[in-house]
Amino acid sequence: MPPSAIVTLVIILLVVMTTFLVLLSRYRKCPSDKIMVIYGKVGSNKDGTMRSARCIHGGASFIWPVIQAYEYLDLTPISISVDLKNALSRQNIRIDVPSRFTVGISTEQGVMQNAAERLLGLKLPEIQELAKDIIFGQLRLIIATMDIEEINTDRDKFLESVSRNVETELKKIGLRLINVNVTDINDESGYIEALGKEAAAKAINDAKKSVAEKDRDGSIGEANARRDQRIQVAAADSTAIQGENEAKAAIAASNAVRREKEAEALRRATTAEKTQAAKALEEAYTAEQKAESTRADREKATLEADVLVKAEVRKREIEFQAEAEAERLRRQAKGEADAIYLKMEAEARGLQEILTKQAQGLGQVVQSTGGDANNALRLLLAD
Repeated sequence: MPPSAIVTLVIILLVVMTTFLVLLSRYRKCPSDKIMVIYGKVGSNKDGTMRSARCIHGGASFIWPVIQAYEYLDLTPISISVDLKNALSRQNIRIDVPSRFTVGISTEQGVMQNAAERLLGLKLPEIQELAKDIIFGQLRLIIATMDIEEINTDRDKFLESVSRNVETELKKIGLRLINVNVTDINDESGYIEALGKEAAAKAINDAKKSVAEKDRDGSIGEANARRDQRIQVAAADSTAIQGENEAKAAIAASNAVRREKEAEALRRATTAEKTQAAKALEEAYTAEQKAESTRADREKATLEADVLVKAEVRKREIEFQAEAEAERLRRQAKGEADAIYLKMEAEARGLQEILTKQAQGLGQVVQSTGGDANNALRLLLAD
């Protein structure tokens, strides 16, 4: 493959990898506590109008570069303190209704679109102020349609009306109502306090009336109870005397049977004790005999073991002595053999030295005669 083709192939691979990485970096996942709002060119509605944004809660989506962008809406609940004062009720009495509302961005389809269009880019204080204005208006509207007694006593109905009306208006900007907590209801004229005192006085009077009625019923019941007590006591005394007599007769019969059974049980117990004592004595004799026999067998085994152990020890001593003597003889023979060898080796070396000297002398004699062996022999004979 020519170098230009290799360079072209490398460039193509780099372009493909770069494109892939760019596309991969544009793939966005939406966290569970947020709403991802994709805006730009996001398609059209069913009626053909262009959509302003596309909302995703959970999952992921690809964000096209250049033509699309994205932001997040936080789903964290927002706590709003609404200190409503001088709200006019249906009776033209002004009351104070301090309360706390908890709201959050809705994940309902359609309502999320409202949140994307009206809340995207707003900070938390701005969202709180916007929601507070809506809540103030709806609270005043609901209080204007209800009496103070109805607001004060039927608190569930009041909260239900507040929740229904407020949540309807909050949905228009993409919020949902999570919780409503009305802390207290007061008025400047003291009407609610008077209602409370009236209810307390009525409750006290009803309680006193109930106590008096209970006291009356108690006195009548006490008299009836004493009458019934006397009648029942007399009947119970009669029944008790009859029962006592029958019980005494039954006790006497039961005592007789008990004494008879006790005598029989005593006889059986005495017989059983004597029988068990005889068996125990017999078993003791048998156990002593077995113990004596076992002791004799043990002493016999001990004596036999002592004799065998001593014999084995003596045998081992003899074997050790024999082995020691044999080792001594082996070492003595080896020493004598080594001495003879050394002696013979010394003699051989001496004889070898003598012969060597003689050979050297003969060689010198032969050399002095000019290498003639016969002349050398005559010279030796003459010498």
